[in-house]
Amino acid sequence: MLAFLNKDKTIARHGYNRWLVPISALCIHLCIGQIYAFSVFNQPLSRLIGINQQAADDWKLSSIGWIFSIALFCLGAAAAIFGKWMERVGPRKAMFVAAICFSSGFLISALGVATHHMALLYIGSGLVGGIGLGLGYISPVSTLIKWFPDKPGMATGMAIMGFGGGAMLASPLSVWLMKTFANAHSLGVAPAFVVMGLLYLLIMMLGAALVRIPPEGWQPQNCQANAAKKQKMVTTRNVLADEALKTPQFYLLFAVLLLNVTAGIGVLGQASVMIREMFSGQAKNAISESEAALFVGFLSLFNMLGRFLWSSFSDVIGRKNTYTTFFVLGIALYALVPALGKMQNPTWFVAAFALIISMYGGGFATIPAYLKDLFGTRQVGAIHGRILLAWSLAAIIGPVLINYMREYQLYTLGKAPSDVYSTTMYIMAALLLIGLMCNILVKAVDKRHFVEES
Repeated sequence: MLAFLNKDKTIARHGYNRWLVPISALCIHLCIGQIYAFSVFNQPLSRLIGINQQAADDWKLSSIGWIFSIALFCLGAAAAIFGKWMERVGPRKAMFVAAICFSSGFLISALGVATHHMALLYIGSGLVGGIGLGLGYISPVSTLIKWFPDKPGMATGMAIMGFGGGAMLASPLSVWLMKTFANAHSLGVAPAFVVMGLLYLLIMMLGAALVRIPPEGWQPQNCQANAAKKQKMVTTRNVLADEALKTPQFYLLFAVLLLNVTAGIGVLGQASVMIREMFSGQAKNAISESEAALFVGFLSLFNMLGRFLWSSFSDVIGRKNTYTTFFVLGIALYALVPALGKMQNPTWFVAAFALIISMYGGGFATIPAYLKDLFGTRQVGAIHGRILLAWSLAAIIGPVLINYMREYQLYTLGKAPSDVYSTTMYIMAALLLIGLMCNILVKAVDKRHFVEES
């Protein structure tokens, strides 16, 4: 059994259909994308004792919220720490460990719910599950880049689209399971965790079994010719992960990802509250709670679609041009948001944020191909893992910026709820301007950083 996990056992035989690899990647990413739907458990977790209402000994929402933050931080940290290990042992073993960690996180959390120990949820869904998230996120992406050197943007977009879409499947599944197991004395959270842990274990193990890596030196037909026609600044050589840290390109792309994600993730975290407050000024355009929920779902759809469409488009216009588009359009749209709010026209407001969030998702899917273009394919998974630390930082900076600026303007300056986001939107536009400057500075990697091929 353990020999089956070895890297040499995953090398594809002659004639293997590379289009089977995206299926393997989707098995992983559709599962770990559940983390974006974890908030459906927040309210039930806050009423485990009171059942119908929060009791004195129930957990506070502020304490429960740390589970999501710990998981995202551990995603970035695990991707950075274990990226080189993943490249060494191969994607199957990394996916296997990811499946064990991610599913174990649910089982540990189920025990925490049953015994009412919050620390077990921090350890389970936060730490252990977060490690599974990190390994599960990078292992199929690296493999897809090696199989699709002619279409790296499209390939990574297929996998990372699954991560964005995982929440759309997990949210109704979670609600249905809790309702199924609920009774007069339980909200059904613990058994729901157990079922989801076992279900995700099965699906992720299937993904690990399906994955293959191409033989050494494999290339699809006419790959080099096509790549040369489509893009500039695409290397055919390789930079090792440790050497990549010595290049300015790595830190410029770190800043590019950090700033793009910071702008988007802050909005995602407060989307429901934001649209209701910005359209609270006129009764005829007031947004109901159900309409705000629909807005959140609409953004999730564009987050998912943007991951595939923008990354695929980057195969045509190039990665640098794609990020330039993100930043230029983003600056314009964020600067327009306050005016759109004052116009009290929800249609244009929703359209603007749908495009903004599509570029947020597109940034995640395009960055692995950008790294491949600059640093080659040999250790792109390890380099990708390290740059995902930008996501961990953005997950803190974005929501904090939105939340604290809102509170300051609402309670200290006494502004109306419909006006509290204007300054924040201008700050986001300024951050994207810095990101644009960083992207413009990205050049081809100096030849001294490339490894000598034997």
